[in-house]
Amino acid sequence: MNHLTSRAALLAAVPASALALALPAAPAHAQAPVAPEHAASAPATPAADLPPLYADEFARARVFVAGMMEAGVVVPQPRDPGGGYTHEQHKRNYRAILLSGQLYRITGDQAYADYVRAMLLAYADLYPTLGDHPARSNQNAGRLFWQVLNDAVWLVHAVQGYAEIRDTLSAADRERIDSQVFRRAAHFLSVESQATFDRIHNHATWATAGVGMTGYLLGDRDLVERALLGSDKSGQAGFLRQTELLFSPDGYYAEGPYYQRYALMPFMVFADAIARNDPQRRIFEHRDGILLKALRTTIQLTYGGYFFPFNDALKDKSLRTEELYHGIAIAYAQTRDPSLLSIARMQDRTVLTPAGRMVAADLAAGRAEPFPFRSMLLRDGPEGEQGAVAILREGEGPRHTALVAKNSSQGMGHGHFDKLSWQLYDNGHEIVRDYGAARFLNIEAKEGGRYLPENETWAKQTLAHNTLVVDGRSHFDGKVRAASAVAPEQLHFSVEPGLQVSSARVDGAYPGVGIVRTLVMTDVPGLESPVVFDLVTAESEGTHSYDLPLHYQGAVIELGFPVESHVAARPVLGEGHGYQHVWVDAEATPAAGDGALTWLLDGRFYTYRFATDGATRAVLGQVGANDPDFNLRREPLVLLCRESAGGTTFATLLESHGRYDGAAEQTVASRSRVAAMRHERQGGKDIVVLTLKDGGQVALAVSHDPDPGARHSATVDGREIAWSGFAAIVEIGRGGN
Repeated sequence: MNHLTSRAALLAAVPASALALALPAAPAHAQAPVAPEHAASAPATPAADLPPLYADEFARARVFVAGMMEAGVVVPQPRDPGGGYTHEQHKRNYRAILLSGQLYRITGDQAYADYVRAMLLAYADLYPTLGDHPARSNQNAGRLFWQVLNDAVWLVHAVQGYAEIRDTLSAADRERIDSQVFRRAAHFLSVESQATFDRIHNHATWATAGVGMTGYLLGDRDLVERALLGSDKSGQAGFLRQTELLFSPDGYYAEGPYYQRYALMPFMVFADAIARNDPQRRIFEHRDGILLKALRTTIQLTYGGYFFPFNDALKDKSLRTEELYHGIAIAYAQTRDPSLLSIARMQDRTVLTPAGRMVAADLAAGRAEPFPFRSMLLRDGPEGEQGAVAILREGEGPRHTALVAKNSSQGMGHGHFDKLSWQLYDNGHEIVRDYGAARFLNIEAKEGGRYLPENETWAKQTLAHNTLVVDGRSHFDGKVRAASAVAPEQLHFSVEPGLQVSSARVDGAYPGVGIVRTLVMTDVPGLESPVVFDLVTAESEGTHSYDLPLHYQGAVIELGFPVESHVAARPVLGEGHGYQHVWVDAEATPAAGDGALTWLLDGRFYTYRFATDGATRAVLGQVGANDPDFNLRREPLVLLCRESAGGTTFATLLESHGRYDGAAEQTVASRSRVAAMRHERQGGKDIVVLTLKDGGQVALAVSHDPDPGARHSATVDGREIAWSGFAAIVEIGRGGN
């Protein structure tokens, strides 16, 4: 049953189009103090005087708030998990509190302030009656929501809206809302939920931000210091410590891009409050400007605006998200970096703050410059010593080519067991795919919007990613504590025109096995587009089975080898570690030199070629087995399998080529221009030889020596080839001549 105050009931008849509402008159507030973080409201601004992007946001907010006003103040007794009615209503409420407060500041219309007042008085009646949320599960329970994280998110939003109207209230209303809503919420987060509050984790970031902003608003230094330094104020926890431990020196966030996007809002909005209330802290200069660096790094961790889906990521999250509307505005106000304006233009959104208005005004004035997306190495770990993420980019614009090598740390509990995995983007699409998370966020029918069981049995397992599986088991046997103790080592990273390289190593993912992966994105004479060479070496003295999956999307066009297709019944690949979720569609053991698979996606052909020895088995499969509730996406993969004593090396090539125009019924270069591929190891060097269909031969030569001036040589078909540095493309001439 909805919980309504008598004041709230008066709002039920408000028409959506009306802004001058018939509400009880607010008591005089001549003696009301101004909140420490709250500047006096600006004079009312006609909408016609607002810059276009800001005016659009203003209009959007008015429509939303008018609809909320028309519905009345609805503050239900918490009942549902994520996606359920009460969960979504409390989310709508905190958004309405924030936007109504901002609209009051912009327009001076008392109706907005009165609406926030009525909403918060309803919460003042409800909040003291709440205990642990009835839908709590394995998460730390919230009060208004099923997990404490959402309560912190509520507070971060609500306190900002309250700050805009607090000085309009009578002393009695202000005291009631202060004590029964905001102090109770801050106490719940920082004292009753101390274990969460003192974590180094995004849940704690939201909690410390909410508590700290409440402290500034109420003039409570105890809350502020608790938020900044942890519940015991020692500095071993709290907001400042989180900026030191959750970000690497390059601004990479421990849990990956998806959670970096999510955590940036509390980091940025609380930092903005700190800058205004405690300017002597110079928060945006703290740790070499880590927060502004992290904001730019977050943008770099995208393709076409969408985040690289590391760890428990949902693949539909992009730069067009509330957290980054705030982040871009705050960062621009701090830096006046014109490249951030181009991101705001792409987002086509901003926020109703002075910083948001500045973004909109400067964008309208034509001050935007392109954001400098580029190849870069992002170290992981507080000191940059827990691996790295390598981003290799080629070309310009939204359809450029980007390779991402995930050589980073575990990513805490949201991490996946996928050391040295990779993805490839091209022509505006994810070509070599990462599954991301198995979750339908806020869809109640899917486990209440929580992570699905298949997130553990499939999405986190190594087979779900593009990296090496040994003996049919996931890295670190799927154990978070073991995985968190080991990070890869980035061996080499170089970016030269036409030749970009990332090489990394991990030891400990399997007992007695070391894995080295070298990815090279390079131009090859005779091939039309940059290609990717992938060398995966397992070093071991024992005998093991090795499986190398590649997850892709597109329609299979051609196989370079005959297969045994399972058309009457689909076998399942295995029994655990993700293998139980893969149907086997076809199997083959290609003859030496015949390993190739071509698929088509959005008018471009891709050929995946692998060096074969006549014993390597290829499996064509699809995700979705043992999934009775249809929780998994049906996606294809190809799996290369072999057994070997003393280690092994997989050498593969991904080539994009040709075009297909279905409307014009035109096909160009649908077949690979590579006739054959082989791999050799000579004295610790890797040599991959391509024979092109025109008879030319080209070799990728990898010395694994990071000294760029070191000279190396090898012999190919009786000819000596020479090169300098870690890797090179060497033209050999005509095959065998």
